[in-house]
Amino acid sequence: MSKPQLSASRWFRLIPVIFITYSLAYLDRANYGFGAAAGMAEDLSITSSMSSLLGALFFLGYFFFQVPGAYYAENKSAKKLVFVALILWGLLATATGMVTNVTLLIGIRFMLGVVESAVMPAMLVFLSHWFTKKERSRANTFLILGNPVTVLWMSVLSGYLVTSIGWRGMFIVEGLPAVIWAFIWWKLVNDKPKDAKWLTDEEKRALSEEMNREQADLKAVKNYREAFRSPSVIILAFQYFFWSIGVYGFVLWLPSIVKAAPNMSMIATGWLSSIPYLLAIALMLLASYFSDKTLHRKRFVWPFLLIGAIAFYASYAIGPDQFWISFVLLIIAGGAMYAPYGPFFAIIPEILPRNVAGGAMALINSMGALGSFAGSYIVGYLNGSTGGFGASYMFMASSLLLSAILTIMVGRTKQVGIRSQVGVNPR
Repeated sequence: MSKPQLSASRWFRLIPVIFITYSLAYLDRANYGFGAAAGMAEDLSITSSMSSLLGALFFLGYFFFQVPGAYYAENKSAKKLVFVALILWGLLATATGMVTNVTLLIGIRFMLGVVESAVMPAMLVFLSHWFTKKERSRANTFLILGNPVTVLWMSVLSGYLVTSIGWRGMFIVEGLPAVIWAFIWWKLVNDKPKDAKWLTDEEKRALSEEMNREQADLKAVKNYREAFRSPSVIILAFQYFFWSIGVYGFVLWLPSIVKAAPNMSMIATGWLSSIPYLLAIALMLLASYFSDKTLHRKRFVWPFLLIGAIAFYASYAIGPDQFWISFVLLIIAGGAMYAPYGPFFAIIPEILPRNVAGGAMALINSMGALGSFAGSYIVGYLNGSTGGFGASYMFMASSLLLSAILTIMVGRTKQVGIRSQVGVNPR
């Protein structure tokens, strides 16, 4: 007797919703780079070192509530958690455009990180309830595609907005959609398939049986403490720390790097800053498709990170006098850094059972937040202190190289509480 088909309607119903939700989250964290490049520092008398700290403060706040957010999403409701977060981060993002001094901006940036900290682990937990092992890399990718797609259109839109209504107007206009979307999110999603009226009983049963089969392949892990001792979780946490240094150093400071080119307007800066994310979208889709097709995860992570490291180093070696060649290499680096996200976040649910997988992903993501803090702050500091971008290119290249090496190491040590079975190793 053949297995019943899993419902395809999950993709059409849920993926657009989670994509838009994470897009709005990313919009409100990435547009700071445009504000910094468009006069915010002058208007608020922000020094270069304080500008670096402000860009990084979001990620310090983002660090603190990852694991509690994942716990609440798994044991209570991801739907409720994301609903409240949408409203709060939309209001905080809008308030950024109304600040009159640096002290207020420090508080807003930190609280924006705190509010958004629960969203990523909550969404990963949510997807793990709806999509199977063979679908998870693609599902994760469609979630995280909200990142480069948002930066792509945000880069263009923000360039026009800061030119027409200033940096304050940009923050206000780009913050309000999250508040409106919160109520649409509440109407459209259910925490688990059993609550969805748009699935038939047979579709619910088929999905539940497949999920239970996958969980049966994993040895029970009784609590977060045991899961967090897994060598793979520890290695992946440090891997994501160094990876995030490269990603967020790049995202926050790319507009400033482009704007420094001769005769570069803000509108041109916006268009050029969007190009790396076009490549990122294509590579993310390809990597996730082949990762799910082969069920190999590591093979679609570390090579891209290595390419990103090489591209950053080559851009440094060529130097600022050859802007357009250097910029092409930055496009390659940006695309390569984003490509592995789907396969990467598919690893943990395949080596840990559901009761602790969300917490492990949150721990890893929180280390990524620390890396993002370090990347956005140190890259900004190096740019300001050296008067150029070469040192920051080398810093990001070294971080990505370390991340690639750590990825290769995953799975080579004994797992805590995990069976060594075919299909469980992230390979």
